[in-house]
Amino acid sequence: MRKVTLALIALAFVAFVAAPAYAQTGNGAESGSHYNLNIIGMEKAKTADMTDSSRHTIFVALDYPDPTPTNPTPLTELNRKNKIFLQEGPFQVIDGNAFDGAIFQLPAPGCTNLTPGATNDTIACDYRVYIRGLGSPQGNPYATMTTCGIDDNLTPNDKTDDVFQCSTETVRVDRFKGKSSFENVTKKLLTLCLDTNADSTCDARVQLFDAEFYQYFWDYDNHGLRLAQLRFYPKNPQ
Repeated sequence: MRKVTLALIALAFVAFVAAPAYAQTGNGAESGSHYNLNIIGMEKAKTADMTDSSRHTIFVALDYPDPTPTNPTPLTELNRKNKIFLQEGPFQVIDGNAFDGAIFQLPAPGCTNLTPGATNDTIACDYRVYIRGLGSPQGNPYATMTTCGIDDNLTPNDKTDDVFQCSTETVRVDRFKGKSSFENVTKKLLTLCLDTNADSTCDARVQLFDAEFYQYFWDYDNHGLRLAQLRFYPKNPQ
């Protein structure tokens, strides 16, 4: 698998956090222009065509988790159900049916300070991502989202040895009783923290659409959550 000036980073970060549009609102998210994405849990699989470009929804299977390996795993073991495959471009739902693999388009994040120990306060990306759980709180439902990548093992013309690997960092979105607040999940959804030594420790960080992997996706494990709402706040809204 391919391996992946402080002053410039500091200046970029100061400019990033100082923009007026990043002011917080009462629900934990930022104010200003943003793109909305709703991930809706369903008991029955959707059969309608969900490839119209105007939708802001992705449907996933309710109560469906599966393994999320942090070590390279043969691609033949990947189940497309509740996977949201990612491609580069303006924000847009390309295919809203995650029962057989959804497709979501989003810009390259343009992150800096990609260290294993980066936090949402130190990493600087061209946009930020927030998430919250909505819907009925009965049973304390939740979901997890993990960023993953597919690698060709340096043999792009041979798919038989392709592997996928997921980040050691996972977003957990809960729905409790009462007010639901957004959480900043920029680092966990726009980058992967990789365990390259198989020692259960992150030692390298890459961002979406880095050449480390030829395909990226979010692994969405649903534990009864009816609705996860995401908001994307670009530095330069489209």
